[in-house]
Amino acid sequence: MNALRRIGRFLFPLLTSMVLMLLVWYLFLEAFPQVGPRVGKSPSDIWRYLVSAPGAENARRVLGAELQITMRDAGIGFAVGMGVALAAAALFVSFRSVEQTFLPVAMILRSVPLVALTPIIVLIFGRGLGGVTVMAAIVVLFPALVLIMTGLRSAPRQALDVVAAYGGSRWTGLRMVALPAALPAVFAAARISVPGALIGALIGEWLGSGTGLGAGIIRAIPTFQYNKLWASIVIVTVVSVVLYAIVGVIENVVLARFGPEAGRR
Repeated sequence: MNALRRIGRFLFPLLTSMVLMLLVWYLFLEAFPQVGPRVGKSPSDIWRYLVSAPGAENARRVLGAELQITMRDAGIGFAVGMGVALAAAALFVSFRSVEQTFLPVAMILRSVPLVALTPIIVLIFGRGLGGVTVMAAIVVLFPALVLIMTGLRSAPRQALDVVAAYGGSRWTGLRMVALPAALPAVFAAARISVPGALIGALIGEWLGSGTGLGAGIIRAIPTFQYNKLWASIVIVTVVSVVLYAIVGVIENVVLARFGPEAGRR
């Protein structure tokens, strides 16, 4: 029951936000009539485009194929970014000298806009899956790194001392004490990184591979395919929220096992 209560408290604000987003969408079109029905599409327009219009099946097929590519790109980028963030955070927390050497370099690289890095990334990794994966991983890596490092450093000092007193190594303390203590931070990093991976994949597809929803959105603008443009944005938004919710549900189920106060921030 504790897990169900936690999940309910997590999902209710998310569902409320989705309803508010629909309301803001309608109010925006009403407040700016100059956008016009040709450019500004309402939720009912998108429903007709994807469900009830004569060409809805073909529209769903095209968008589904593009979404499949974007999900693949974002999924690989998310896995790579989170994996590197976990490894780097463990290394930085364990060896202060390594952190002092490399963390400033990482933060400087993070301050460079991804658009500016794209030509270099494409030159090194190509315009295919490799380049898009790197872009998505970059978006995921740096916020996750900071959050996971903070979580690892929140491990109880007394527990680490007990591990050391019984002859445990630094890595043993990290595995048995610091990592479990950092679970809330790891899950928070994962929740933040899910939409970030999608954004990175969209940027990579737009500037690099020319495939997926990112490229489809850009191609829809000069060809006046505004139904497809708005539908693509809706699909990306819904997928981001759903994936965020899935990670949040898993987080609440896992953290509920550690007691009622586990993961409460």
